[in-house]
Amino acid sequence: MHLSQLHYLPLPAPFFSILGLSFLVLALIQAGMLQYAYVRLGISARTALLLLLGSLLGSYLNLPLVELPGQEILSDRVVDYVGMRYLVPVVVDWPGTIIAVNVGGALIPTLISVYLLSKNRLWGRGLLATAVVAAVCHWLARPVPGLGIALPVFVPAVSTGLVALLLSRQYAAPLAYVGGSLGTLAGADLLNLGNLQGLGAPVASIGGAGTFDGIFVTAVLAVLIASIPRGLRGSQTNQLPASAGIPEAVHTVPVRLVEISHDMGAIPQSGSARRRG
Repeated sequence: MHLSQLHYLPLPAPFFSILGLSFLVLALIQAGMLQYAYVRLGISARTALLLLLGSLLGSYLNLPLVELPGQEILSDRVVDYVGMRYLVPVVVDWPGTIIAVNVGGALIPTLISVYLLSKNRLWGRGLLATAVVAAVCHWLARPVPGLGIALPVFVPAVSTGLVALLLSRQYAAPLAYVGGSLGTLAGADLLNLGNLQGLGAPVASIGGAGTFDGIFVTAVLAVLIASIPRGLRGSQTNQLPASAGIPEAVHTVPVRLVEISHDMGAIPQSGSARRRG
């Protein structure tokens, strides 16, 4: 058997190439959608690309704040003896947990939200959207031992988009981002700080791990959902016939107005002619 006949791909080479190309196309489409979501917020394309890269790369960076002390907890240990199974209580030293802030999932979305609230002057409606989304996220968030706080993605995103549309159609996109980021951050992480101790996770990152998807993806999906009505309205406007639209400019023909008097002798003569006495 020749060496060229050996391959370690679980799929045929052509199919594997097509699969890899499909993943690349999907990644480019996803990056374009994320950049479009930032542009809908009134952010330039270059700044949107920098924020997108900063959020994705910053998701791997945690800034430690405080360390919760370890504690002793009572756990059950299963013991098999002569075909019988017994539960023996055992005291286990539970390690401490470091509370940290995730740069991509907490710090950057918070700064963007404050900027959007200040730019559009949406403090009241922004706080209302944040409170509603925080209540929904707190109801859906679940502490996961060994991980931290986990949160589903699509339900908070849909609820955030609907809340933003109800509060303001004109500013639905910034309200969706603010509610999706700050609401998820408050409802999933900040309101569950009391449940972090005892989960067994060495690092509990605010805005990281299980809630990074909830904050980052929820905010972006909420912006896309809130932008759907405006996109549909724009497509309907583009489909109107040309006769139904208002012309952009009305071309007028310059006309020289001459005041005609009842006295025919009062008609002004040309500038080149001399007036007779």
